[in-house]
Amino acid sequence: MPENKEQNEVTINMQYIKDMSLEVPHAPQIFAKLTTPPQIGVDLNIDTAALNNNQYEVTLNLRINAEAQKEPLFIYELSYAAACTIKVPEEQLEPLLFIEIPRIIFPFARQIISTNLAEAGLPPLMLTPVDFAAVYKNKKEQQKQKSTTAN
Repeated sequence: MPENKEQNEVTINMQYIKDMSLEVPHAPQIFAKLTTPPQIGVDLNIDTAALNNNQYEVTLNLRINAEAQKEPLFIYELSYAAACTIKVPEEQLEPLLFIEIPRIIFPFARQIISTNLAEAGLPPLMLTPVDFAAVYKNKKEQQKQKSTTAN
């Protein structure tokens, strides 16, 4: 007699920009100070939300700050999201939401950032790949530390 096992499913239904902002506060004067590569800082956060039955939203929140000779060159913020259908056992859900889905959508967010900066007349920027498993592990460790200090 065949076993009646539930089929695992992971589907990215759509990807979209939730929010995007680019500021070049000292343009055009700042472009004259681009004699050396700018200093760049990148912050990355991942947010997840349950939408409906087995449907979730995963959002990559990226903030990039660049300086040229100690002056702000640009500030770029992007919230790039995916709406997904995920039917997996409960223990597999969180790693999918915080590791696998971000790994799939990150190249699209990276391309949007690169294109926007180039179109703004800024130096090319290609973000390096992200180890989302390490990001997830760090998040879990921080949560563990917060819970132990709260107790």
